Amino acid sequence: MNTFYSLKNNKYKLSYLYLVLAIFGAVLPMISNYNFALEYGPNFDILKFIQLASNNPAAESISRDLLIGASAIFIWIINESKKLNIKNMWIVYIGTFLIAFAFSAPFFLFLRERRLIEISEKN
Repeated sequence: MNTFYSLKNNKYKLSYLYLVLAIFGAVLPMISNYNFALEYGPNFDILKFIQLASNNPAAESISRDLLIGASAIFIWIINESKKLNIKNMWIVYIGTFLIAFAFSAPFFLFLRERRLIEISEKN
């Protein structure tokens, strides 16, 4: 419990935690995509990828959960970034589709925390 309290009171630590999660969110899905390419050929067959993501009820559940959750959070990311005038959002937008949502969501939170720090230091 003290760890979360410490993170809440130190925005820099929290922002770096989000950055670490973004790095893992980029690396781990890319490893899986690399393994997919090794098994199914060097061309990334998106139709095969989607088919395998719906191959059984567990995979289908996780895929649907991610689709709905990521869609809602992505809408919030767009609105929040405009409200706070967050810079470098192109990385989040492109990263969502070229890397993984597991990268772009924590990376957005990193950028957001840094922007909140910047705003609070101006006041």
